[in-house]
Amino acid sequence: MDDHALDAAEAAYVAERLVAAEAEGDERVVEAALRPRTLDDVVGQERVREQLGLLLDAARARGGVPDHVLLSGPPGLGKTTLAMIIAAEMDAPLRLTSGPALTHAGDLAAVLSGLNEGDVLFVDEIHRTARPAEEMLYMAMEDFRVDVVIGKGPGATAIPLEIPPFTLVGATTRAGLLPGPLRDRFGLTAHLEYYDPPELDRIVRRSAGLLGVELRPDGSAEIAGRSRGTPRIANRLLRRVRDYAQVRADGVLTRPVAQAALDLFEVDASGLDRLDRAVLDALCRKFGGGPVGLSTLAVAVSEERETVEEVAEPFLVRLGLLARTPRGRIATPAAWAHLGLAAPAGQWGDAALFGTVTEE
Repeated sequence: MDDHALDAAEAAYVAERLVAAEAEGDERVVEAALRPRTLDDVVGQERVREQLGLLLDAARARGGVPDHVLLSGPPGLGKTTLAMIIAAEMDAPLRLTSGPALTHAGDLAAVLSGLNEGDVLFVDEIHRTARPAEEMLYMAMEDFRVDVVIGKGPGATAIPLEIPPFTLVGATTRAGLLPGPLRDRFGLTAHLEYYDPPELDRIVRRSAGLLGVELRPDGSAEIAGRSRGTPRIANRLLRRVRDYAQVRADGVLTRPVAQAALDLFEVDASGLDRLDRAVLDALCRKFGGGPVGLSTLAVAVSEERETVEEVAEPFLVRLGLLARTPRGRIATPAAWAHLGLAAPAGQWGDAALFGTVTEE
């Protein structure tokens, strides 16, 4: 399935999920207040922080601009935050755009022509940039110039446009979709990993301090453990627990309060929500653990095929609760245990059932 398979209806469903890693609407404003401002403020991602720190220190020592940076990884891990930090550390303006907005070469030319020397240009979801704009980007990154074509047909004229040295920061959730010529023009490619519970615990405690929330250590640990390794989700759960504590408790976020709040919002101890559990429940109770085809599974949970594949399955696979095989989806022993059920004897002993794990 291509990158544009999420239609408007599915995007709306993603926006409603408390554990969705994407940010929608007014949440972006709240996120801005919680973002770290410097590399020293960033929790986790030690390797990426060290790489970026070295890159920026070297650029400052030379009095030049840093190399272009590609940040890859799942949504919600801090790619936009790191782009803002790069600009702040270099004391440079940050210009923001996105791959879907660059549908023509002229769109990119308009953005590039407005850059000043040392500016940081952030292109979110850069893998979705249209091919004409992408080809123009090659020259801009390498030679700091582009050729703007005026007119059409035999009378068309290419006018060279010089661009001041700048730093491109690209962010992508699908690094494999980037063409090789574009990927090779980045001086640094950094991949962001999911966060460990102790790191998320520190993030939750930091955010609670910024929000003025009284948070107990056991409460922050409970929120961190249900956050699916993603800071954006951790901050969202913190805000919902804060609401619960203000309305139904004494305003203090303890473990019992966090458990009650997140149970109310249907986020269990492993971070699974209603859709995740519905998929597992259908797979185990209705289909005996599988194998079952994706379309059949989607019908069983009354969701679109793309919603199940793109929204629910990645986390279930990451937790080892579900396996994708050539013959269909299979519930692992851990899935049966999560539902409090006994797995059928011998299901995982049939090697021919699984073959090579596939994305089909």
